[in-house]
Amino acid sequence: QVQVGESGGGLVQAGGSLRLSCTASGGTFSSYALGWFRQTPGQEREFVAAISWSAGNTYYADSVKGRFTISRDNAKNTVYLQMNNLKLEDTAVYYCAVATDTMSVYDYWGQGTQVTVSS
Repeated sequence: QVQVGESGGGLVQAGGSLRLSCTASGGTFSSYALGWFRQTPGQEREFVAAISWSAGNTYYADSVKGRFTISRDNAKNTVYLQMNNLKLEDTAVYYCAVATDTMSVYDYWGQGTQVTVSS
């Protein structure tokens, strides 16, 4: 069983930056792929970014490419999402997810952290 927890959300003005953190414990963190997703009320959860177990491959949604950066520190069992130049439409609950086998299936999810971008 893997426990996942996010932190770092908050209120920020448009154009500002935030860094989200996610720790995962209870498994072999360095062997997992990790992803960030987000969801707004009434909408489906959408993919934001993902990073392979070796950090050799990263993937981004088109809407955040060039503004967000995903990274990981296996020594700290932590994955980060650096969000720059935030826009109003980035407002959402952000979820961290762990893929223990294939990157197409995320097995464990955090509770989410709210990011609110104001004008």
